[in-house]
Amino acid sequence: MTESHPPSTSSEPAEAGGTSGLSVLDPPGFPDPAVPTGQPDGRAPGELPGGGEGAGRSAGAPGAPDGASPAASAGGVQDRLAGRLSDFTSLHEHTERLARARGLSATLDAVLASGTALLGADRALLVTALPGGGPSQPIGLGLDRASLGSLETVPPDQSLLARLLRAHDRPAELQSHDLTGDPAIGARLRELAGHLGLGGCYGLPLATEEDGPLAAALWFWDGPAVPTERQRELARRYSEVAAPLLAKQLDAERVRRTTEALRRGLLPDHLPQPAGLRLAARLVPAGLDRSCGSDWYDAIPLPDGTVGLTVGSVSGDGPGAGPASAPGAAAAMGRVRAALRAYAVLEGEDPVSVLGDLELLLKTTEPARTATAVYAWVEPEGRRITLAGAGHCPPVLVTRYGAEFVETSLSAPLGVLSCWEAPGVEFTAERGDTLVLYTEGLAHRFGPTLHAGQANLRRAAADAPRDVRIDPDRLCAHLVAVAAEHDAGGPGPAAVLGRDTPGTGPATDDLTLLAARFE
Repeated sequence: MTESHPPSTSSEPAEAGGTSGLSVLDPPGFPDPAVPTGQPDGRAPGELPGGGEGAGRSAGAPGAPDGASPAASAGGVQDRLAGRLSDFTSLHEHTERLARARGLSATLDAVLASGTALLGADRALLVTALPGGGPSQPIGLGLDRASLGSLETVPPDQSLLARLLRAHDRPAELQSHDLTGDPAIGARLRELAGHLGLGGCYGLPLATEEDGPLAAALWFWDGPAVPTERQRELARRYSEVAAPLLAKQLDAERVRRTTEALRRGLLPDHLPQPAGLRLAARLVPAGLDRSCGSDWYDAIPLPDGTVGLTVGSVSGDGPGAGPASAPGAAAAMGRVRAALRAYAVLEGEDPVSVLGDLELLLKTTEPARTATAVYAWVEPEGRRITLAGAGHCPPVLVTRYGAEFVETSLSAPLGVLSCWEAPGVEFTAERGDTLVLYTEGLAHRFGPTLHAGQANLRRAAADAPRDVRIDPDRLCAHLVAVAAEHDAGGPGPAAVLGRDTPGTGPATDDLTLLAARFE
């Protein structure tokens, strides 16, 4: 194996070889495309080493290679220029493809695919550096899950990826003609290479001066092989472009994970299960880069043994709000939900008063934001329900006969009018009925318009199999799955998870629902 390090700044010459059998090389510059790389000094096959002025030139053609005419020399220059132009064109195409990648997963896939194409390799493996050091779970190209799992069993002291992720003494590149017979490779890696059919190998770190090592990539050939110097240089230059783009994607991923933890921390970690009532909920947030609000759900045990159920959504252009600002919207949602819990404890059996107090607080403390909400006061023993909505989708009551809307009076969202007010609705459910509260995000997944989506949602609840309708958790899962199928033009579950879809584009609303079944 050849392990190449960046040029040393020390005045002492670099040492080659060593007990590990690795040689230290300085990465060469961009090679001349017309020069074959079959000999160590870059000479063409059959060319003798020359020295001194005029060596290797003919007397009759000054400035031209030995035995070559001026016309042949000019043709060689054109070939070299054409080759170099082809290299830069290929590199430009791959870096443009990388720049168009959206999200960390797409960026990593692009790095694997483009590196494989530039090197002429057959398979590839990549890991990112974890915050505490060490590699993350690997992703592969041409390697199945079992193969990736096997490669994870390589001890750290034998791992090529671990070498490329070193904070210090990190090689600029790694290269092996044949992993199965390379004495510088550990026994476990040689064994796996033979088992998986891995021959030649070439590896690069993806690192920046500011962030250090970000990721490490290995490319494999199915037999003994090494990339040419032209291929190696193209791969190195590509990695120099990919590293800062990857750094941005990793930063965005860390922000996304932090925000997801914040949002889920602001929501119940478990739902109460009072006697006579079974509860279940789902929340699928929209992506950070396109979210325009933040949803909540809650089930609030009240002092008299009743329960307050609520779902809602905060939106608006307050500080830190708007598209691509989920952290600000999530923080506002947390404040609104906390206030609603307090109002529910104080006057929970009067949903109109609860939402009226919440509207006053929103206008006072979040003047640039609005919210839609539905709040239901539930008495499990008598199955009595009183609810009110503020610009929100009508709940669905699933019964043994089908499903129907609980029609609430038309009302504006909270924070829109100078004084919000709307009458409440009272009804009694039957034993076995399930009340489903949801946000617009779910309805929008069911159809091209809000009205069509609500109708399709009600129909999906009514058509659910009986064993699904009697279990609120399974009913929630069923509605989320059917929403994916209804997402216009969408490829199924990807749309529900907020990914891009051909028909409707990126999802900008969270998906939230809360189901309560009366036992």
